[in-house]
Amino acid sequence: MGARAETIVDEIAGETWAANKARHDAERPKSDDPQALALARQATDFSHGIGANPFKGMSREQLAAIAYDDSGKFTVNERHAAWHEAYDQEQAWRVRVIAQGDLEYQGTGKQNGFFAEVLKHYKGLPAIEQAQYPDNYASKLQYWISLDFNFHANQAEGGGTSYKSVVETLLEQGPHARNGAMIAASATRDTPAAH
Repeated sequence: MGARAETIVDEIAGETWAANKARHDAERPKSDDPQALALARQATDFSHGIGANPFKGMSREQLAAIAYDDSGKFTVNERHAAWHEAYDQEQAWRVRVIAQGDLEYQGTGKQNGFFAEVLKHYKGLPAIEQAQYPDNYASKLQYWISLDFNFHANQAEGGGTSYKSVVETLLEQGPHARNGAMIAASATRDTPAAH
């Protein structure tokens, strides 16, 4: 499921999506319903940096159900907008959790709360997004929590590893990390306004 999900991300938000924007812009829903047509038009406008994301504020489950649905029910631009909202939510969560982790580190020298929050977040992701992480992601987080490592004292009060390697390993994994930098660069290069 992870490999298929990565292919879908490229189709709806990566280089393949960017290379086929004209075709995606011309795509119409398989419905004459005025609401479906308006939603598709909003998603296409959003893909050009015009207007708000029509999926803003939806849950991650709802967004994944749209973004990864390759049945033809949604246009590619609708799927792109849904994926982009999930990406924006992920980035907002990352900023918050990193700030909290930094406070925890400065105050206690530990990262147990940070790791627990990352694990909780991972477990709350839709299955198709979890599938894009390494198979051992949850067990690795659980292991790091059990180490009870004090980075100030440079010792595991339960085991050991370096702070930098742990944080880098965690944040370089997952669907919104691997593809995010390339996609963000592509989006700002190809559209007149940031989303």
